[in-house]
Amino acid sequence: MTPGAPLRAEAARALSRIVFDGVSLRVAFADASARTADPRDRALLSASLFAATRWWLRLDAAVASLVEKPLSPKLRDIRALLVVGCAQMAVMGLPDYAVVASCVDAARVLGQPRASGLVNALLRRFMREREAIEAQLDRVPVTRTAHPKWLIDAIRKDWSDDADAILAANNREAPLTLRVNRRRERADDLVERLRAAGVAAEPHAELADAIVLDESTDVTRLPGYVEGFFSVQDGAAQRVADLLDLSGGERVLDACAAPGGKTAHMLERADVDVIALDRDDARLARVGENLARLGLRAELRAGDATEPTAWWDGRPFDRILVDAPCSSTGIVRRQPDIKLHRRAADILPLATTQQRILAALWPLLAPGGRLVYATCSVLRAENEAVVAAFCAGREDAIAAPVPASYGSAAGDGRQNLPGRGGMDGFFYAIVDKAR
Repeated sequence: MTPGAPLRAEAARALSRIVFDGVSLRVAFADASARTADPRDRALLSASLFAATRWWLRLDAAVASLVEKPLSPKLRDIRALLVVGCAQMAVMGLPDYAVVASCVDAARVLGQPRASGLVNALLRRFMREREAIEAQLDRVPVTRTAHPKWLIDAIRKDWSDDADAILAANNREAPLTLRVNRRRERADDLVERLRAAGVAAEPHAELADAIVLDESTDVTRLPGYVEGFFSVQDGAAQRVADLLDLSGGERVLDACAAPGGKTAHMLERADVDVIALDRDDARLARVGENLARLGLRAELRAGDATEPTAWWDGRPFDRILVDAPCSSTGIVRRQPDIKLHRRAADILPLATTQQRILAALWPLLAPGGRLVYATCSVLRAENEAVVAAFCAGREDAIAAPVPASYGSAAGDGRQNLPGRGGMDGFFYAIVDKAR
């Protein structure tokens, strides 16, 4: 048996769970990684799983073009294995014959020895006919971009001039960006510490607290992680803290706080009293763990942002951050399974929830206070439309300008499009409360 066969079988099982069971890529990879001892194998597993998930809609269509009739549902792991093999050859550039040999043996590892011949034949055809197959796939938007039709249509409707760039950015690997903990380390010093350890790192050109690494890595092994010198956070998410315009002594609510990155950033920036709210107890516990590593403290409260009577003590907040649950269509490059799991029918319910959260939390904001609304979506229905509808019905709600450096104009807010500045897609809006 070839050495790479067990790893490819593991990748196929994980991909099958993502595609057919709706399991998140993060969970599927974590489960598969726990069964993979060698760090080099885990790195290859990660790269293979991300590439296969990112390009599933293209490469699964390629496989379908090579068979006379659809593969039986009983062969779902084999179908996933074929896509893994195609991804390793066409996307990752691994040696064709080595990939084919390992995938043939992986079919046996998957308990499907009779499918090994099929795997061999189809992958060898893909090798020989790849140019013609890819030319055919490029004729159809879904298979050319590996995005579902509904999402292509929505992006073209909302961002016609930028649609092609957004779709292309979604299919590129996202950089690994760190946020320096100002309470414990200086950005320049952390850059030097990382470089001394052989890690290529550069300060972000636009963000004071951000450091960008050349390659993805296990951050828990980096110098300074255990000491709480940094966290992982994309640059677009780091920009939220500046919009809050925090001052010492202010009372701040971080609604929908998990996993706690923005809560921590606030506390790193100013001596503020933060309540971190989340409806999920397990996710809230993770906020506490992250804060503890960084040497920070916030009050953790479990509760639903749309029902503040169950958790609010009646004391108004000077600042409220609503990092709202959304479609996550701005972070597809980081979570490519969004392309497989999100549906057009999800958007209206999400927008309704966003409206409910804003309406419920607005009475909690003190006169003269500030609410920042943010999402990692690129869809106007979840962003500017939500803010416009909210402000239209309230005389005391004043939409304040967001600096032009935050991205493209989007109603009363700004939209950073995926890939701009090396950052994720993110929407920002500021609503001040009249005194």
